[in-house]
Amino acid sequence: MSTPSGIPDFRGPQGVWRVVDPEKFDVEYFYKNPDEVWDLFVQYLLPAFDVKPNPAHYALAELEKLGKLCAVVTQNVDMLHQAAGSKNVIELHGALRDAVCVKCGARYPLTEALRWRTAGAPRCPKCGGVLKPDVVFFGEPLPQQALREAFMLAEMAEVFLAVGTSLAVYPANQLPITAKKRGAKLVIINADETFYDFFADHILRGKVEEVLPALVARVKDILF
Repeated sequence: MSTPSGIPDFRGPQGVWRVVDPEKFDVEYFYKNPDEVWDLFVQYLLPAFDVKPNPAHYALAELEKLGKLCAVVTQNVDMLHQAAGSKNVIELHGALRDAVCVKCGARYPLTEALRWRTAGAPRCPKCGGVLKPDVVFFGEPLPQQALREAFMLAEMAEVFLAVGTSLAVYPANQLPITAKKRGAKLVIINADETFYDFFADHILRGKVEEVLPALVARVKDILF
């Protein structure tokens, strides 16, 4: 979804993991080396997210305004769905919104934590504990409330759109399966083949920033 905005595919040829060892963003490595990980986070990851929503984000927000989309479930942490106007966004991997203290659990806006930081990891003003960006690191469980809500929505869905994903990552890749088994129509929108193409009712092959706006235009034609 966010690649057309300029956020690189982290695992691609020009991705961040080509210059930063992804193992350094394992949660256990963070606990042992928070200063190093924060320095890497600020130098390499944060600049990649200084982007704007693209037409795909705006298209989903428009579907919600039309009353044809009840929620967006995302593994992205960039908050571009909200920036485009989507209201009901379930964030499975957290978001670049807050920093949380690993000692006392206090939560602060990430922008404030970055202002406090001079080098290394910022510290909690309440207890002095290390702050961690409130995103899911490798080896860390997904937020359970968000995961429960996502599966509840999948079970209730009449149509499930799987957009801009290879459907390779567990447990998020079980959401369309859950929806399909509960009777939903599964629509996959992606430039490349996915792991569950064989399971889909409809496949729209193409760039999400082109396919989604065209889909919304078609919906408007039918409605109006």
